[in-house]
Amino acid sequence: MKETDREAVATAVQRVAGMLQRPDQLDKVEQYRRREARKKASVEARLKAAIQSQLDGVRTGLSQLHNALNDVKDIQQSLADVSKDWRQSINTIESLKDVKDAVVQHSQLAAAVENLKNIFSVPEIVRETQDLIEQGALLQAHRKLMDLECSRDGLMCEQYRMDSGNTRDMTLIHGYFGSTQGLSDELAKQLWMVLQRSLVTVRRDPTLLVSVVRIIEREEKIDRRILDRKKQTGFVPPGRPKSWKEKMFSILDRTVTTRIEGTQADTRESDKMWLVRHLEIIRKYVLDDLIIAKNLMVQCFPPHYEIFKNLLSMYHQALSTRMQDLASEDLEANEIVSLLTWVLNTYTSVEMMGNMELAPEVDVSALKPLLSASVVSELLDTYMSTLTSNIIAWLRKALETDKKDWSKETEPEADQDGYYQTTLPAIVFQMFEQNLQVAAQISEDLKTKVLVLCLQQMNSFLSRYRDEAQLYKEEHLRNRQHPHCYVQYMIAIINNCQTFKESIISLKKKYLKNEAEEGMCLSQPSMDGILDAIAKEGCSSLLEEVFLDLEQHLNELMTKKWLVGPNAVDTICVTVEDYFNDFAKIKRPYKKSGTAEDECVSPQRMTAEAHRRVVVEYLRAVMQKRISFRSPEERKEGAEKMVREAEQLRFLFRKLASGFGEDVDGYCDTIVAVAEVIKLTDPSLLYLEVSTLVSKYPDIRDDHIGALLAMRGDASRDMKQTIIESLEQGPTQANPNYVPLFREIVVPSLNVAKLLK
Repeated sequence: MKETDREAVATAVQRVAGMLQRPDQLDKVEQYRRREARKKASVEARLKAAIQSQLDGVRTGLSQLHNALNDVKDIQQSLADVSKDWRQSINTIESLKDVKDAVVQHSQLAAAVENLKNIFSVPEIVRETQDLIEQGALLQAHRKLMDLECSRDGLMCEQYRMDSGNTRDMTLIHGYFGSTQGLSDELAKQLWMVLQRSLVTVRRDPTLLVSVVRIIEREEKIDRRILDRKKQTGFVPPGRPKSWKEKMFSILDRTVTTRIEGTQADTRESDKMWLVRHLEIIRKYVLDDLIIAKNLMVQCFPPHYEIFKNLLSMYHQALSTRMQDLASEDLEANEIVSLLTWVLNTYTSVEMMGNMELAPEVDVSALKPLLSASVVSELLDTYMSTLTSNIIAWLRKALETDKKDWSKETEPEADQDGYYQTTLPAIVFQMFEQNLQVAAQISEDLKTKVLVLCLQQMNSFLSRYRDEAQLYKEEHLRNRQHPHCYVQYMIAIINNCQTFKESIISLKKKYLKNEAEEGMCLSQPSMDGILDAIAKEGCSSLLEEVFLDLEQHLNELMTKKWLVGPNAVDTICVTVEDYFNDFAKIKRPYKKSGTAEDECVSPQRMTAEAHRRVVVEYLRAVMQKRISFRSPEERKEGAEKMVREAEQLRFLFRKLASGFGEDVDGYCDTIVAVAEVIKLTDPSLLYLEVSTLVSKYPDIRDDHIGALLAMRGDASRDMKQTIIESLEQGPTQANPNYVPLFREIVVPSLNVAKLLK
């Protein structure tokens, strides 16, 4: 208390100090005293009221506790009296067993009397219910069936409650209502029939479908009520629970499965397009069914049934099962494509699940794949394997067909620019195009794989194509009369190589969308080298054909017959020009790569090569023929003829090279230079003339000079030896642009020895 008093005094001092901080506040001391007195009186009054209230509550509580104690004592006394009376009445209860049995019997009789009317009317209700079921009045039939089941279940429940071990009475009741279960089964059968045709019924008679759903919903409520009662009594009527809602979804599921499986109208034997037709029918049926379900069926079912969601799941599962079955069959390549295109693309497209009429209930991104990744991968592997075999067979067949055309008596077809060609490139790349278009429908990855496969097989095919072209040439050389159009078809083969190049470039541009795919295909063996080799060999074969025809006439050059007889060069020019009229139908390269192969397959380079080889053969005739001029007149006549023939050849090849911008004079100048050596009249100037010749053509050898001097016929052995030795001492510097001509010309050693004598 002392501590409290001290705290109170301290607080009071603090409050007074707070009130009297200025001198003028001293005048208000009396006012402050009265205010504090009022506050003190108020606080004391509230304290007194609170204490009084607490005291009244305690007084009331004590009074109630006292009364409760008295009540407990009274109850205790009453229980003791009841216990005493119960012990005294045990013997009396045992003597009332007969009364108990009478009460039970009375209860049974009361229940029987209560249901007597229903019991007697059971046969009539059964007949009426049967008639209503047959008439299709399903709701009325179900109402009567419910009455029958209610009477039966009530009697059986009462019997079970009174004597659960009395099976005889239970069997008697069940037998009396035996027709009830049959009616229930018959009604269920009618319900399932309606549900099986629900997509048709909902458009023709939606009321019937609603009635079926109402009946099922009633049965569900009864099932729930009976299961709740089972917890209390342990009794479950026969045939319960019916679970008709669960059976309804099972029936709908079987109906969907049957509908999907029943769409296959054809087999592979009766129709090659059976799978395409089958998948299209499935697509149409499923889309139509789901649209009907979304717009009409949802109105006939309670929302908690989620009928559209469940039907969508059933259709998806049925489709997945059907696709699995189809995938497990031994499908052909085109059938695998049809199946994968449908599964991976069509199913989620606007033509089916992505249709606007199904939105937003159907979210295609939430749909699971119809086929697992492993099955899709297996199908793709099978497809690629089959496609590889097919492409190999198609390419082999296309080449065999093209080979048959090579032996025809008629010229090959020409394109719009007049270039010879065969149908081989068009057939090959049309086949590639078709397979790539099909693969692109499935996926970009498959498209790239098919393109790589096509290019790989094309590489192998071109090797066979090259071999066949070589065999074609060899067969012709064995009998040059056959095939009749050898030159024209060899030109077509060369042009095909250019067409193949252009088609490959076009194919890559069309089906490769990014650099990664481009790199994948570029990693495959390049076909350009093979195509260039085929074209180069073809051009060489054509030139070989030309010079086989010229061989006889080239052998006449630099002979006595040549000097006095008809001009063989006329025939050579006519022959070459005739061939090159055909060679003009060789395509120019689509894109020059700067390689020697590109140059050799152009008409321009063929003209240059033919020009060079004709001049070389002419010079070979000069070096190898056994002619020696006997007089200056003969030398002059021979040299002038050589100059005239050089001009003839120059005119020919200028004409053939017109439009190419090619310099064709250099080769024929060699013949003119050799003619000048032969024409020279002053032997003392022979060394100077030969030196000039050697400086222009540094590949000329001493045996060539010896043969040339021997042809003049006026050079002594010493002069020949001197000229040759002098020229050997002063080697000349070759022009970097010079094309060697004499290097290929071989002078037989026997002839050289003879000429040097």
